[in-house]
Amino acid sequence: MRYVVGYTADPRGSDAVNLAVAMARRQGATLDLVMVTPQNSPYNGAYPHEAGFETILAEQVGKWLDEGLALVPEDIPAQAHIRSGESEAEELIAAAEELGAALLIIGGSNTGIFKRFSIGAVANSLLHASTIPVVLAPAGYSRTEPITRLTCALGTRAGAEGVLQSGIAMAKRRSLPLRLVSLVAVGPGESTATVEDAKKHLLQVAATGDGASADVLDTLDMEIVVGTGRSIEDAVDNLKWKKGEILLIGSSRLAQNNSIFLGSTANRILRALPVPMIVVPRNYVLQAKELFPTTEIPVIDAEEIAEVEK
Repeated sequence: MRYVVGYTADPRGSDAVNLAVAMARRQGATLDLVMVTPQNSPYNGAYPHEAGFETILAEQVGKWLDEGLALVPEDIPAQAHIRSGESEAEELIAAAEELGAALLIIGGSNTGIFKRFSIGAVANSLLHASTIPVVLAPAGYSRTEPITRLTCALGTRAGAEGVLQSGIAMAKRRSLPLRLVSLVAVGPGESTATVEDAKKHLLQVAATGDGASADVLDTLDMEIVVGTGRSIEDAVDNLKWKKGEILLIGSSRLAQNNSIFLGSTANRILRALPVPMIVVPRNYVLQAKELFPTTEIPVIDAEEIAEVEK
C-alpha cells in the first residue's frame, strides 16, 4: 500500500510527513513524497526564465525533498518525486492516481490558531476535486506513533451507510477501535433534531448498514457517541479526543461520482477539529470491497457528514 504526501518545505510539509508516518506504521505502507514545481509556460509571471533556471530549481527542490525524506524513520519505506504543472492540486491528484495510492496526505495551513485547521488554496482545491481520499494534518502535528482510534462521523441523511462501510474497513484492517459519532447542535437557528433522534439513527445505521453484518460488527471494538453543543463547532469541542485519533467523514451530495466535495457542515467540523481528518470521495467503496471480498457491495452516496435535517 502506498500513501502520497504533498510535501512543502515549510511546517505544513513536516505536519503531513509526521501524520503519514503515523498512518504508515499502522498499515505497513510506503510513502511517496511529491513536490510540484511551476510549469515553464508563457502564462507564468517570469517567462522565459533566465538561462539555467530549471537546473537551479530542480537542485533546490531535490534538497527540499531530501530534507523531507530525512523526517521519515528508517522503518518506513519512502521515496521522493518531482512533478511540474500549473496546478499543485491537480498534479498531486495525478501522482496519487498514477502511483495507485490509497491516500493523499497534506498539511493544513499554518495560519490556524490552537492547532486547528485553516484551509489553504491547495487543500481547498483537493477537498473539492480529489478522486483519492484526502487526509489533512492539523497545524503543528508532531505525533509519529501509530494511530490509536478511528472516529467515523455519520450524518442523519441517507448515505451514512457508505461512510460506515469505509470506516469499518479501515478500522478492521488497521486493528483500530471504531467510534461512531453524530453531532447535534441545539442552539438557536441550528437543527431541530434531538439527541435521542441522533442516537437512534446511529444504532440503526450500525445494525442495518449494507455490508456491515452482525458478525463483522461483533469483531470490532466499537463505541457509539452523540456529541452535542450550541453549534456544530461546540459539539466537536465537547467530544473527547484521544491522542493519535483520526476522524473519517464523507463528501457532500454536490460531489461528482468518485470525487470529493467538502460540504458546509463538514467544513464547520473541520475548522473546530483538533485531530487529523480523512475525507472520502462520494460513492467510495474500495475499502468496503477489500473488507468484504465475497460480497457484492452496493454503490452508496457518502452524504454530507453530520448534517441534520432542518
